[in-house]
Order: sequence, then C-alpha cells, then structure tokens
Amino acid sequence: MKTTILLTTTCLFAAGGLMFKKPITENKAATTTTVTAKKLSNKRASFKPSSPMYIVIDKRKYELSVYDAKGWYATYPVVFGNKSLDDKKMEGDRNTPEGTFHINQKNVHSKWYRFMGLDYPTKESLDKFNRRKERGEIPSWAKPGGSIGIHGTWPGEDYVIDRYENWTLGCISMKRADVQDLYSYVPVGTPVTIKK
Repeated sequence: MKTTILLTTTCLFAAGGLMFKKPITENKAATTTTVTAKKLSNKRASFKPSSPMYIVIDKRKYELSVYDAKGWYATYPVVFGNKSLDDKKMEGDRNTPEGTFHINQKNVHSKWYRFMGLDYPTKESLDKFNRRKERGEIPSWAKPGGSIGIHGTWPGEDYVIDRYENWTLGCISMKRADVQDLYSYVPVGTPVTIKK
C-alpha cells in the first residue's frame, strides 16, 4: 500500500511538472532574423583610434563604420527612420537625411542613453529641400526638420537593431552598448557621411 501511494505521488509530481513546465517553442521568424543580423567587429580592444576620424553610415547595409588616420577602425549595426530608406525630404517624413554632416553635440540622454547630435540641416540639405519645394515635390508649408542624431534604443529594446527594425523619426539608432562605446571615443566635430 505504501509503495502504491509513493508511486502514485511520484507520478503525479512528474505529470504536474510536465503540465506546469513552460513549453519550449521556437520562433522561426525571430531566429531567422537574428541569424541574418551580422556580428560586426572592431579593433577597439587592440588600440585606440588616431585622429582625424570620420564616420560613414550606409543605409543599405545598416552599418555605421568608423575610420581613423590608419583606415577602418570599427563597424556597428544601426537602424533608421522609415523602411523606405529614402533621403529626408521634410520634417515629419521619418526619413534619415543623406549627405555629410558633423557631430555638433554629445550628451547623456534620458531616453536614448547617449546622443550625438548632427548639424542637420546643412546648407547642402537646405538647398535640396528648397529645390524640392520649387518643383512641387513637397508642400509649400513644409519645413526641413532638425534634431537628427545618433543615439541608443529604449532600455531593453536592443533587439530592434538585431532585426533591422527601422523605428526612429529620422535619427540613427544603435544598441546601447555600441552607442556608449562610440560616444566614448568620437569627438564633437567628427564628420559623418550618410549614404544609401
């Protein structure tokens, strides 16, 4: 009798464990997306960058690359605003501007962790904007926009970078650890070229 009770109790605990155990599921879409995200590297562990530095952001490759006087230094994965990856036409279009800019400010940001502002709109950006207005490509009341920069993600949301989910209003977004790394060695005044 004791053996039967012990055996029944053991079976119930085992069955209960299986019933209450979290099922293992595989999200194939997320796995595929994560696998396609490149693991990018940098030389940061081996030496510090030398001046002058410049940054090239490739919208098609979803990459931000840093170059110094000796050549390539580091590459980080990034995302942008709109899925279309078009050039910024006007305020509110969520597009990331293309052209050459400079980092004009650096600050610790309450939402985005670290923020490196760009001097958008430049004279070149304003010229493109005004030509579009003249051709009727954008409304006459449109403004060029501003406050474009390089920043981190919301806390706990680095996965948007791994999945290449464009989510910003036109800025360039990086993983929090990556933006902290970049912020630590890139000075104000660094040229930033954004291209497609």
